[in-house]
Amino acid sequence: MNFSDILLIIVSSAGLLHGVVIAYYLIFFKNKKITTNYLLGFILIFMAFRIGKSVMLNFGENLQPVFIFLGLTFLLLIGPFLRWYVIGMTQVNFKIEKKNYIELIPFISIFIASLFVTEEWYKNSKWVLIIFSSGLIFIYLHFLFYIILSWIVFKGSNKKQENKKQTKSQKVTFEWLRLLIIGFVIIWVSYVFNILDETIPYISGPILYSLIIYYLSYKAFQLKVTDIDGNVFKENNNQLIFDHLTKMVIQDKLYIDSELTLSKLSKLLGKTKQKTSEIINQCSNKNFNDFINYYRIEESKKMLLEKENKNFTIASIAFDVGFNTLSSFNYAFKKLEGVTPSVYKKKEI
Repeated sequence: MNFSDILLIIVSSAGLLHGVVIAYYLIFFKNKKITTNYLLGFILIFMAFRIGKSVMLNFGENLQPVFIFLGLTFLLLIGPFLRWYVIGMTQVNFKIEKKNYIELIPFISIFIASLFVTEEWYKNSKWVLIIFSSGLIFIYLHFLFYIILSWIVFKGSNKKQENKKQTKSQKVTFEWLRLLIIGFVIIWVSYVFNILDETIPYISGPILYSLIIYYLSYKAFQLKVTDIDGNVFKENNNQLIFDHLTKMVIQDKLYIDSELTLSKLSKLLGKTKQKTSEIINQCSNKNFNDFINYYRIEESKKMLLEKENKNFTIASIAFDVGFNTLSSFNYAFKKLEGVTPSVYKKKEI
């Protein structure tokens, strides 16, 4: 085995091991025990079996036929689990029912049949090519069928929310599911092209999977999807509370109070700090500080352009709109407007 082969093994196995580590974390160590995390964890484990078979077949010698067949059968598990995961992420109080387990019959049947595959039969039987080809076609069409079903569930749920104001968690859910399903489509296409056209190296599947799993795991933790499930679509009065909170902040100009805190705002609203923070995050896609600073910056923009304030320093305006320091004002202003207050004033005037 030359250096390039060793490098390919490392690259193609990296994503596999990475996926297994994430799966182990979701199933055993994740504090928030929710069904969707378990489903995602098992999907990653099943993919590891499938990808592991590809790596072993490409680099291993005399791989037993039973392992080839068993590795392929795990695609029959990934499809149903992917559909359940998408439903769990878009449906309130999702639970796997007994009737759902019927979807596992194809996997169980072919898995058991695979156990009886011997090397002698694999090399000498005239039926091998027919059986293997038929099984391969069925497995890949089965996987594609479930990817399409998952997309239909995703699009249906997304369509229901089109005319509603979506919370931050709901938007994150749809963004994540779109990326996840597209990722599986790419993996499916890579393996199908590999079967149909031998010009594409067989190892390209595992390598592509490694790249996709690294990207998806990065997005999953960036979007914090492991902390949410379908319950983010529960009907509640958070939007009404948020509208009241916003009206109160604007009309009473609470934002100009430099001592305004989440605790103080929560008391005025009559809610707990946790509930107030949750409402602001969900309905404004901002945390408390960014939410309040938005109104402070809007007020400062008016003051910067008013003629009667032309002799006011930027520091005095910063203090008037609720900031405690000029540096915090400059930072918040540039974060929202892309330029400093002084540049903004010169540009607008």
